[in-house]
Amino acid sequence: MRSIVVYCGSNMGKSPVYGQTAYALGEELARRQIRLIYGGGNMGLMGRVSDGAMENGGSVTGIIPNFLAKLEVAQKTLTELHLVDTMHERKAKMVSISDGVIALPGGYGTFDELFEILTWAQLQIFDGPVGLLNINGYYDLLLLQLDKMVEEGFLHTNNHQLLVVAGDAVTLLDKMEDFRLHNKGNKPLDKSLYVDNNRLE
Repeated sequence: MRSIVVYCGSNMGKSPVYGQTAYALGEELARRQIRLIYGGGNMGLMGRVSDGAMENGGSVTGIIPNFLAKLEVAQKTLTELHLVDTMHERKAKMVSISDGVIALPGGYGTFDELFEILTWAQLQIFDGPVGLLNINGYYDLLLLQLDKMVEEGFLHTNNHQLLVVAGDAVTLLDKMEDFRLHNKGNKPLDKSLYVDNNRLE
């Protein structure tokens, strides 16, 4: 993997472990020479994962809507920062230049992004690994809900397995690399289904 999108909260959470693990993820991405692609903000876990990458020689691309940048929440010290008009453009642009996705703890926005990319993976629009960094057991109840969805017949087991889960950055990235190797040769990413390349590239 050459680039990974990270979805995460713009808050730090109540436990220091969230910020520490977000920083460690950025640091590990830099060590593996994987470009971090994220929402471009400087607050909360978004800022920590970006700091972890930039402070350890990594490459970071931020993508942020103009209205958020005007609120002065855009991270200034990045390899590159792209401004877009809408949240939809932001999400499409981020995924169009990525080889995989990782979700850290977050709120409504993180859950929206996570389930949207899982839906795209289920529909074979996106073929990269989708990782969940389950820090401090944050996603334990969500994982139980996914099991319930399978049990009740609303989620196929194969689609349940599209989500790669681990509690630390090193293990998660290793599992995502393994997922990518085992899925090599499957239906390729069809960007035309969700991104207007003429407008966003």
